[in-house]
Amino acid sequence: MRILPFAVALALAATPALAQNQGLVVVDLTNAEVANNIARDLDINVSQVPVNVQVPIGIAAAVCDVNASVLAQQKKTGSPTCKATSTSASVNKAVQKAITSQ
Repeated sequence: MRILPFAVALALAATPALAQNQGLVVVDLTNAEVANNIARDLDINVSQVPVNVQVPIGIAAAVCDVNASVLAQQKKTGSPTCKATSTSASVNKAVQKAITSQ
């Protein structure tokens, strides 16, 4: 019985890593509320928020409210994309990186 919780924990820990290793997704940040939240979180002007950023599938699925398998399927036929409905620390970090690399 003690092995089951460990196995479940191991499976749950591995799932995000597997999803994230499947590639990058272009996340559209043109949603005004999302862009404003990113700007507020990073203490920047909203005009500095890029139109899109690339993040791992697992992160994109979370901020776009899309199933990761849908994005993985898109990857098979081209470059997966989705429109953000929320943000996260990982998206904010990708935005910050995009800004500093310009």
